[in-house]
Amino acid sequence: MAFTEKNSQNFTLFLNNQTYPISSTSIINSPIPVNEPTTRGGVYFSDKFAFKMKCVIDDLSIVPLLTKKMLGPNTEFGELKITTQIDSDGKPLTVEIFTNLTNSVQTPTSIELSMIIVKIKSI
Repeated sequence: MAFTEKNSQNFTLFLNNQTYPISSTSIINSPIPVNEPTTRGGVYFSDKFAFKMKCVIDDLSIVPLLTKKMLGPNTEFGELKITTQIDSDGKPLTVEIFTNLTNSVQTPTSIELSMIIVKIKSI
């Protein structure tokens, strides 16, 4: 979370074999409105707390591609992959962040994506 405060523009979203630079990113740990860990709608697992990620993308050509990625009535949603590089003992390490899209807000110049992080992998 501290990394995103200093490096919020060093993230890239991968979707349908294309890359989309992310102009700003924030990650927080916040409560989820459930009383105990549960499988929500038989589709995905939700704990009582989750790491949530918000990203702003200035390329609006991504908007039509997000329809099948959104959680909700669509049970065939897909994960979004976001990558960044961090410094690990003086060496660059690529980190992949896999998320579920929970909400999006479009403006005339950008789209803000709200996501829940489901897994993180270093490569």
